[in-house]
Amino acid sequence: MKVMSKISGLLLFAVTFSAAEKIDIKTGPKHWAFQPIKKPALPVVKNATWAANPIDRFILAKLEAANLQPAPRAPNHVLNRRAHFALTGLPPKSNSKLLIPHSELVNRLLKSPRYGEHWARHWLDVARYADNKGYVFFEEKNFPWAWTYRDYVIRALNEDKSFDQFIIEQLAADKLDLGEDKTPLTALGFLTLGARFSGNIHDILDDRIDVTTRGLMGLTVSCARCHDHKYDPIPTADYYSLYGVFRSASEPTLQPTFQPAPDDEERRAFDAELKKRLKALNDFVAKTREGIINSARTRTAEYLTAVHAKRNQPSTGNFMLLTDKGAINPYVIHRWEVYLKTARLELDPVWTVWHRFSELTDNEFAARAPEVHRELFGARAIATPINARVRAAFANQPPKTMKEIVDGYGVLFKTIDAEWKTQLDKSSCLANADAEALRQVIYGQGSPPMIPRRLGWGFLALIPDRPDQAVYKKLIKAVEQWSMNGKGAPPRAMVLTDIDPPHDPVIFKRGNPHQRGELVPRQFLEVLTGPGRKSFQNGSGRLELARAIASPNNPLTARVIVNRVWAWHFGRGLVNTPSDFGLRSEPPSHPELLDWLGTDFIKNGWSLKHLHRQIITSATWQMASTHPREMTDDQGPDPKLVDAENRLLWKFNRHRLGFESMRDALVAVTGQLDKKMGGPPVNVLAGFNGRRSIYGRINRMDLAPVLRAFDFPDPSITCARRESTTVSPQALYLMNNATISDYANRIAARKDLPAGSSTKVKRFYEILFGRLPETEELTLAKTYLGDSPTPEKWQFFVHALLLTNEFSFVD
Repeated sequence: MKVMSKISGLLLFAVTFSAAEKIDIKTGPKHWAFQPIKKPALPVVKNATWAANPIDRFILAKLEAANLQPAPRAPNHVLNRRAHFALTGLPPKSNSKLLIPHSELVNRLLKSPRYGEHWARHWLDVARYADNKGYVFFEEKNFPWAWTYRDYVIRALNEDKSFDQFIIEQLAADKLDLGEDKTPLTALGFLTLGARFSGNIHDILDDRIDVTTRGLMGLTVSCARCHDHKYDPIPTADYYSLYGVFRSASEPTLQPTFQPAPDDEERRAFDAELKKRLKALNDFVAKTREGIINSARTRTAEYLTAVHAKRNQPSTGNFMLLTDKGAINPYVIHRWEVYLKTARLELDPVWTVWHRFSELTDNEFAARAPEVHRELFGARAIATPINARVRAAFANQPPKTMKEIVDGYGVLFKTIDAEWKTQLDKSSCLANADAEALRQVIYGQGSPPMIPRRLGWGFLALIPDRPDQAVYKKLIKAVEQWSMNGKGAPPRAMVLTDIDPPHDPVIFKRGNPHQRGELVPRQFLEVLTGPGRKSFQNGSGRLELARAIASPNNPLTARVIVNRVWAWHFGRGLVNTPSDFGLRSEPPSHPELLDWLGTDFIKNGWSLKHLHRQIITSATWQMASTHPREMTDDQGPDPKLVDAENRLLWKFNRHRLGFESMRDALVAVTGQLDKKMGGPPVNVLAGFNGRRSIYGRINRMDLAPVLRAFDFPDPSITCARRESTTVSPQALYLMNNATISDYANRIAARKDLPAGSSTKVKRFYEILFGRLPETEELTLAKTYLGDSPTPEKWQFFVHALLLTNEFSFVD
């Protein structure tokens, strides 16, 4: 029954999806999110004295229009705790008397190194950060230097790196003139730290397209992989334009270092051993590649036979096939398939004869071949371009079988190859256009025999026999293991580098890489650039793409990030779909405020700290999380009846701490927080560990159950908003887990606690809640503790306080 229900749901989805109105490129740009971002005028409000900065004018205008009043300002101790968690993810220092002016507090917290540690976690969700690759076959399963990207994000946020530069470095740091400081190379982990999908290059590139477009611009471009986007003005051609950008970059086998090398014996010994292992690997790759190329050039007839035999079979794309020593290479067969399909689309004169005869079935070949031959070479031949050397080879008489065509091409290429090798004056060969066109089939860049020179595990697909595969695995693992674990091994940046020549993408019909369509240029999205856009000219185009995304003229980028920051502060964005600003998104609750924030953000150097300061010093952010009208029958409408979801922000939204902030708060209130920054990941979930949660290892393959219970997102996809659930495993973890008991014990055993029971209780309230207890709370504590409480009773008392909403929530 459940299966039938699921199938029915999928069918309903399919019907709904296919019936959706198609949005074309002309009407799509009228959508609000694609309009240029402009700074609006501040609205006129009645209660202008309430506004602390321009943000409040926009909020108040909507409230006054709904005849609502904003909640009063929250108490100082509440704002103190709220600000600490908002900016650093940690509770305030435990002396409730040391409160400072709000603006001064905000500036101090923004300067704290803890700020970058907290806000980096938000960005790592967007970047689908993890410390391992997901499903892979032979290669190393972990990302040994993923943490260098995490540390880059923390450092960039603490330094208040402009957000446009932050974007550019994460997409194309290798294309920048970095000078002596190479640390921005670590930013490329944004692209390279995604899941590996068992080595499926098309899924890997789709993931990179998704994290770039949805992660940075809130646009679901990956929905156009198999067909034009069903809702947004994104044709499939635009998807494959970006596919070409990322297909034109690859990861080197040995990632570069980014720190100056120490001049010591240990590092010299490490480098010498690494050089020896790399040479062995490179020599093997060069020898194997040369052997494959030479074999492919001399055995064209065998490859053409194999391609013709597969002409009516669906291609599986499985090149990881083992063959007997000396057999033709499955990967080169695939290259011939792709090459001939492209030649057909481009009407290549070299292949006119091949394509006409290959259309004939085996059964009809003998009968119809003379007719095809007359069409090609007869007195009344159809005007079809045919290479002169090919014409001379086949014009005399019609073939009896396709094998004669195959053999004829084989002889042609052997002849051309011999002429090239024996001709001392190469210029005479190059001057003959027909001969040169044939030579390019076996020598030209991108020709079937000219397999790319690439290292890494992808080269394994080019090696068809088991003994050579075993040798390659051994050699590449020797390099990987030494670079990771050798004595004196330095950290490395997980970069991409452009390939030469760059990949010229074609549309994959229905997303199938074996159904190749028309050629498309590498270029930016038409909906954001207009019909006059130019294709990317420099290498892969990643730097040009990065600059297009980070441009102040891009209507999406600034809107998306200010909306997300707003949502991370208030629990909900002005646009409630933070990763989808397309036509299916919810319209913004305060469109003028969204644009004001975006233009102010750009004007102030794309500064995230400036954006935080604007939001947190607003009267809107400083409102209490309760409203007087909720609890009284005073005149005026009940805001819950007018705006039940608080979209108009008539009060601050109370919210539960995320798992990392909750755990970090628990560590902090023990007094044993380890402020060490950076470095390889540690296990922060096994017993007590004083490091912040940001430094914990994220296992993409087996996410810790406690993280799942507390709404940690799937680290395989970009996520700008964590779902907030309230489920029993959360309460059971806090009540019964031994780790929480240990935290309670450490808090109860702090060395800075006073001696008397009453003052001790007050101190616990200051430590945990940032305030002193009420009289009733003191009475309840005394009733429970008695006159001479034991250490165990103190532990239980602290544990009870940790279970309160006040500790786990921010008011």
